[in-house]
Amino acid sequence: MVRERKGMCFKGKWSTCCFQGFRCLQSLNMGCWLLLLIFFHTLPLTFSEESQLVDISVNGSSLVAETDDNYICATLDWWPPEKCNYNQCPWGMASVFNLDLGNAHLRKAIQAFNTVRIRIGGSLQDHLFYDEPGLGAPCRPFRKQAGGMFGFSKGCLTRKRWDQLNLFFKETSAIVTFGLNALNGRRQTHDGTWVGPWNSSNARAFMEYTLSKGYAVDSWEFGNELSGSGVGARVKANVYGKDMIELKKIVKDLYRKSSPKPLILAPGGFYEHQWYMDFLHASGPGVVDVVSHHIYNLGAGNDLRISGRILNPEYLNGITATFQDLRTLTCQHGPWASSWISESGGAYNSGARLVSDTFLDSFWYLDQLGLAAKYNTKTYCRQSLIGGNYGLLDLKTFAPNPDYYGALLWHRLMGKGVLEINKTGSPFLRAYAHCAKNRAGVSMLLINLSNNTNFIVSVTGDNPSDEEIVLDGGVRESALINSLKIAVAWVGKKAGEERDEREEYHLKGRDGRVKSKKLLLNGVPLEITGRGDLPALDPAMVPSKSPIRVSPLSIVFAVFPDLLPKGCS
Repeated sequence: MVRERKGMCFKGKWSTCCFQGFRCLQSLNMGCWLLLLIFFHTLPLTFSEESQLVDISVNGSSLVAETDDNYICATLDWWPPEKCNYNQCPWGMASVFNLDLGNAHLRKAIQAFNTVRIRIGGSLQDHLFYDEPGLGAPCRPFRKQAGGMFGFSKGCLTRKRWDQLNLFFKETSAIVTFGLNALNGRRQTHDGTWVGPWNSSNARAFMEYTLSKGYAVDSWEFGNELSGSGVGARVKANVYGKDMIELKKIVKDLYRKSSPKPLILAPGGFYEHQWYMDFLHASGPGVVDVVSHHIYNLGAGNDLRISGRILNPEYLNGITATFQDLRTLTCQHGPWASSWISESGGAYNSGARLVSDTFLDSFWYLDQLGLAAKYNTKTYCRQSLIGGNYGLLDLKTFAPNPDYYGALLWHRLMGKGVLEINKTGSPFLRAYAHCAKNRAGVSMLLINLSNNTNFIVSVTGDNPSDEEIVLDGGVRESALINSLKIAVAWVGKKAGEERDEREEYHLKGRDGRVKSKKLLLNGVPLEITGRGDLPALDPAMVPSKSPIRVSPLSIVFAVFPDLLPKGCS
């Protein structure tokens, strides 16, 4: 593990002025001018002892991968209030059955995305039935039951609740992925394998009702964590593949007059190379539209090592091999299908208390969003929207947790085109670049995992104007010195003159605490307003040629309008 040298500068009240990326220069405030002079005076000390220069070049000749427009996704689960782990019961009233769909904070949190994908599913979905003709039993939610799967009885979704959910989805412009029961009709053997044919009648009736009501289910996912070794249950790959053929026929039949038709996702489990390959061979070409898998790479929610893993670049990189292998396998054995992460919560068993709902978790979450996108993952579903310790929203107040704001900024800033970058310097600075969303330019995500190093980041691209600055005699000028010169010249421009600026969004925990549930954006606390509205996520506007200062244990989004890669055109 790389050790970072401890520094003493960039501390005290004056650091905010510099941190704001020269925003203070716009006001010509004498105090900020004085602080700027102090900053110039301390440059040699700063560069030699406290900061590291990092050069990032964006290779924009072509895209290395592409996500869907709605890359960000969040899940709703079936867990009832009695779901507990490690003497905690963190699900409360967050189940699909009992979630307060009228809560204004919940609605506004979803609507803020304009459109966002909601995946309905989870561990209990393969014991969920639908209140359709021929059910032959009372339709009731899950309840505690000794000997039941995961300690719960079978459950049933009523038509009334499904109607309520779909009205909610329509009013919030949510895009719906629904996880179907893949165990109906099967029986369990002594080794945990479920055998026998899938009974599709109840699922088909539910889909028929959904279609008859005009409910816009974008995609159907078959089963939850039944692949490979399974979690609680498993189904062999060749059997699963045959079931997919049957499900595909049902969708084609029911939606024969619809265009486009819903996508078919599977298997929604943990990736095992041989099982996934056998599954694709058994289902055959054109059957599975999306190969979905789950990731919980931080370990169990009670593992005290989670915090260290989140800030360890080598550990974060450990999942790369899975992304690489799945991308290769899909290209070779299922080129007709795309790849989604349909569930990922970092720490399994409801997440890690006092970690998964704090700013610390954003370092894992946003890094994995960037890493997954690089390997052509089209959609990334976070467990969960609400519920457990890893909810994007607080279980009791429905107020956003820090990861919610990171997800929203990604959704608004990072376009679907993924760009290759070359980066020098410490592995504790993580960096990802995409085409800017719905506008020209490049959006970049910078993550500082170090607790004592400031990274001074200079970004160049393919544009001739973005080349390094070389002085007479061939000596390279410090990016920061040059940028400060640009900033001073820029201040002198009159109102209305063209200003080359970029947007910066600096995220940090309140009071510098990485485990804070309160988040600062450009030094301003993000709080719901008195009327219950989300805060404005306003950027700091800085000269586009200036470097970016990424302070210790902080995350920065930046949008470069002057970088115009060919791959984004």
